[in-house]
Amino acid sequence: MLSVEEALAQILSRVRPLGTEQVDVLSALGRVLAEPIVARRELPPWPNSSMDGYAVRAEDTRPGGAALAVVGRVIAGDMPARILRAGEAMRIFTGAPLPEGADAVVPQEDVATDGDTVTIRGRIAHGAYVRPAGEDVRAGDIVVSPGQVAGAAEVGLLATLGYARVRVHRRPRVAILSTGNELAELGTVPGPGQIPNTNTYSLMAQTLEAGAEPVSLGVVPDRLEAIIERLGWAGSADVLVSSAGVSVGELDLVRAALQRSGAQLHLWKVSMRPGKPITFGSLDGRPVFGLPGNPVSAMVTFELFVRPALRRMLGCAVVARPRVVARALAPIANRGARRGYLRVGLSRDAEGYGARLTGDQGSGILRSMVLADGLAVVAPDTEISAGGPVEVIVLRGLEPRATDTTGR
Repeated sequence: MLSVEEALAQILSRVRPLGTEQVDVLSALGRVLAEPIVARRELPPWPNSSMDGYAVRAEDTRPGGAALAVVGRVIAGDMPARILRAGEAMRIFTGAPLPEGADAVVPQEDVATDGDTVTIRGRIAHGAYVRPAGEDVRAGDIVVSPGQVAGAAEVGLLATLGYARVRVHRRPRVAILSTGNELAELGTVPGPGQIPNTNTYSLMAQTLEAGAEPVSLGVVPDRLEAIIERLGWAGSADVLVSSAGVSVGELDLVRAALQRSGAQLHLWKVSMRPGKPITFGSLDGRPVFGLPGNPVSAMVTFELFVRPALRRMLGCAVVARPRVVARALAPIANRGARRGYLRVGLSRDAEGYGARLTGDQGSGILRSMVLADGLAVVAPDTEISAGGPVEVIVLRGLEPRATDTTGR
C-alpha cells in the first residue's frame, strides 16, 4: 500500500489549474485570482489627516505654546483652497487632504480657540496625525498575487484601485456518484435493509467548501452496466468522485466500471485509517476518484486527496490545510498497522492548542466528523498519552459552536 504522502504526490502530479475567466469584482469573492493585481494609483493619493483638528507647520509650534491664525478649513471630499504659510493653521477634518506647506495635525482637543486664532499648547512632531501619500499602497505595487483567494478585504482593495472586473481561475465542476443497493435517496422512506444516502450530500458539501461546483449523478445500484452508464453522465464535469464499490467484495464494481469506461487507474489502496480502499485514475484526461463507502471514510479521504486536487485545479498557491501541534487532553490511541486520521475537537488556552477525540472513531459514525475541528495524525500502533504532542490537520476555525446536548 502507498503512504498518504506518496498517493497525494501522485495525484497532484496529474492535475493542473483550469482555464480562467473574468468576473465582476464582487463575484471574485472566494475565487482564486489568476493574475497579479497591480496598483494603478497610490493609496491614499495625498497626505491626509487622521484626526479632526488643525493642520499646522510643526516648526511653528513651541514647547510653551504658539498662537496661529486660522486661515481656512478643509473637509473630506474637498481640496485646500491655498497653501499654508508660516504662522498659520487650517481647520481640518478626518480624511481631508493636508494643505501644501502643512506637515502635522493637532487634534482639536489639544488646542484653545479664540475667534480666528488657535493656540497650540505644546510642540508638535513633524508628521503627527498625518497619513502620508502611499502609506497603504504605492502605484505599481503588486497588492494581490496570483493563486490568492479573494476575501472581503481583497474585494474592497480591488474596488478602491478601480478594478471593476478581475481574472480568476475557473471552478472545477465535480460529478458526485454514490453507489449501493442499500441507499435510499433523500426525500424517500428507506425500505427494508436500506439506509439513507449520506455521501452524495456530504461530498457535495465538501466540494462547495473547497471552492468547486458539485453536480449530483445520484445513486446507482451495484450492477456493472448500470455504473458504466451512470459514469457516462459525467461527460461535462472536470472531475468525477464516486463513493463505495472500490474494495474487493463481489459487489465492489466501481474499479471495473472505470476500466471498462476507458479509465487508466494510477493507484489503489493507501495505508491509512479510516480509508485504505481508494482509487485514483484518469478518464478522458479528467481525474477520477473512487472513495470508500462508509461516510467518515469518504469524508476523510476527500479531505486528504480530493480537496488538495481541487485546490490545485482552482489555481490556489497553497493547497494543504493548516496543521498545528496540539497537546492531547486525554489519551489518543491508534490501534492497528495503518496511520490513523482521528477526529478531534480543538480548544485553545495559554499553553496553546488542546486536542481530544470526538468519541468513538468508527468509520460509520458521522457524528465524529460533526464534532471534529481537525484530524489527529497518529502513527500505527501508537497511543499518545495525555499531555503528549499530537499533529492535527485543522479542518475549521475555532469559532464557538453549540454545546453538545447529548452528553457525549
